[in-house]
Amino acid sequence: MTSDTTAQAQDEAVQLTSELIRIDTTNTGEPDTTVGERAAAEFVAGKLRAVGYETTLIESGAPGRSNVFARLSGADPDRGALLIHGHLDVVPADPTEWSVHPFSGAIQDGYIWGRGAVDMKDMVGMMLAVARRFKRDQVTPPRDLVFAFVADEEAGGALGAQWLVQNRPELFDGVTEAIGEVGGFSMTLADDLRAYMIEIAEKGIAWMRLRVRGRAGHGSMLHDDNAVTKLAAAVTRLGTHQFPLVVTDSVRTFLNALSELTGVEVDEDDLAGSVAKLGPFARIVGATLRDTANPTMLNAGYKANVIPSVAEAVVDCRVLPGREAAFERELDEILGPDVEREWITHLPSVETTFDGELVEAMSAAVVAEDPGGRTIPYVLSGGTDSKAFHTLGIRCFGFSPLKLPPDLDFPALFHGVDERVPVEAVRFGTRVLDRFLRNC
Repeated sequence: MTSDTTAQAQDEAVQLTSELIRIDTTNTGEPDTTVGERAAAEFVAGKLRAVGYETTLIESGAPGRSNVFARLSGADPDRGALLIHGHLDVVPADPTEWSVHPFSGAIQDGYIWGRGAVDMKDMVGMMLAVARRFKRDQVTPPRDLVFAFVADEEAGGALGAQWLVQNRPELFDGVTEAIGEVGGFSMTLADDLRAYMIEIAEKGIAWMRLRVRGRAGHGSMLHDDNAVTKLAAAVTRLGTHQFPLVVTDSVRTFLNALSELTGVEVDEDDLAGSVAKLGPFARIVGATLRDTANPTMLNAGYKANVIPSVAEAVVDCRVLPGREAAFERELDEILGPDVEREWITHLPSVETTFDGELVEAMSAAVVAEDPGGRTIPYVLSGGTDSKAFHTLGIRCFGFSPLKLPPDLDFPALFHGVDERVPVEAVRFGTRVLDRFLRNC
């Protein structure tokens, strides 16, 4: 039977998620146009202080880039603390493309709508609701819990988690393990069987700028040294290149777990075909079988009739654990000697194993709320603040639990138009998170 305080926490999580979405925390990647993190941090800190927490609100390297920390003491102070982290910023959204305004936080048709609904104000709402419940009900967890609400994740964390780790490491004193995005959501395998995918590894992030130089000239004349032409050719070579299939230890663990659950053997001679059977989740899993390099930005010229001397492109590279040196060699071969390249952001891959008491506690919490659920490990093709926390020796997992409708294309909602999260998924996740943190 659901207690009154459990129901209250679930209701709060839904309402808090909606209210957080209404605070526009758009991170453009440019400090002058990034907004709202201070307002969101003050909102979170106020909610925590209202139930008795002492909070630390700190700016991470620039005005307005605000973060909130709160610690709840556990029964065994000698055990390593657990970090529960979520980011307050979101990527931009164009309201003209949406069915509802992206910062409305509308609750309708069984969903909470808006930018950040799945990335990741739903988890922030659940964290906040559970933290408040524990304080109100005077719950003492097995060990110290550190709740962290941070800035700038969507731009790599240089003015968020990375800055905090480098400049305020004492905030993480005693922390040995962490949970955050992106994992714990369900993938329906059969009517009575769901796999809850817990992230144990993520690819490295390498945002790269390419630069090609040529000879400036008049746009009306014959020209054999055009920087734009040379860059376009290089970007096309890179953007259409397919890097080799690589099955890392973490990916193999995922594939073995999936085979055990479904009884279907994964054909390593046709990995792409096997992964394609996962439906919408094939996009996430497929991207963990090889490195990727996707051109995302182009910049050249200043007038229609002037051939510029320099052309630039930005490429989003994601690199599998252990593939860094081979990836760079392959880049050199594809791009050739005329293309200069520099790293804008270069964050390493992160990897741990799927074992231990924390994993057992996650699995037990999921199964208690969904008897048809089973937890399996997976590799994230993107990147999270775990990259920063990992440098402190913290063992990081992606665990933001959601029980999803089988027909929902959940991966498409990350950074997508009409981003939304099911109300019942947030209620479920709140129950799982509550149960897990009582037994972690």
